[in-house]
Amino acid sequence: MSKKTTAFKIRDILFITMMILPILAGILLKVLFIPASDGISITGAHVFFTIDFPIQPLIISEAQVNSWLVIISLFFFCLFMTNGIKAGIHTKRQVLAEWMVESVENLVKSNMGEYFIGFAPFVAAIMALSAFSSLLSLTGLFPPTSDLNIVAGWALLVFFLITYYKMKCGPLHYLKSFGEPVPFLAPLNIISEVATPVSMAFRHYGNILSGSVISVLVASALQGLTHLLMGKLPGWLGEFPFLRIGIPAVLSIYFDVFSGLLQAFIFAMLTMLYIGGAFALEDYLAIQAKKKKTRTKINT
Repeated sequence: MSKKTTAFKIRDILFITMMILPILAGILLKVLFIPASDGISITGAHVFFTIDFPIQPLIISEAQVNSWLVIISLFFFCLFMTNGIKAGIHTKRQVLAEWMVESVENLVKSNMGEYFIGFAPFVAAIMALSAFSSLLSLTGLFPPTSDLNIVAGWALLVFFLITYYKMKCGPLHYLKSFGEPVPFLAPLNIISEVATPVSMAFRHYGNILSGSVISVLVASALQGLTHLLMGKLPGWLGEFPFLRIGIPAVLSIYFDVFSGLLQAFIFAMLTMLYIGGAFALEDYLAIQAKKKKTRTKINT
């Protein structure tokens, strides 16, 4: 777009504002409803309120709220990236958006095959949601990926997709897969099937939570070490945590940024590998060809 119109600029400002507002709303909620803690505080997500249901109450916690805030921000980020995109016009933003789409599509093709190219939006969504949920800790908010319930929900969704694609060749083919390569391994294959969502959830959750815990412990230790070494300095110099300047930020680069992005990529990779590996494409195509041949005979 060679010349930006007023409407284009207004949409840009609106989308950028709506990307930032959910995060500011999350910070405001934390200030107003979550009491500040003294010293080391390693707790789970704060529970805002519960809704009574027949089986058990529905808990609305900091993790659920922050997860929705990330979803809203990502939604408007997508609108911002696609604002003004037109065929034959290559702006910097459009080139960046096309590069992201092509990168995810190539990733899906290389790990799942051409048949699953339609999974690119799903893989991109789960990767972005995981990455930005972990990066939310940089704003001081509780990262949803530090809550097992959130990550377990993603893992269960992947497990349902795995089962769905295993069933596409028929229930009999699905049951026979537990007896491969030899029938007496069926109990182990069943355990492995159930363990898939469990391992995915605990791997992601454990890595993100451990990083947060280590960061808190190191920051507290540095504060204590500062008081021990410099506590006798006069006035405010003896109370100022000098050793907490810089070192926690370096740790945050690894635990909050690098580890968060890495875990998002690993979760997306496992999603692609599990779903792609569960689908017997050759058997499915053979079954479809046989059905088509049968229908042709019946019609003739």
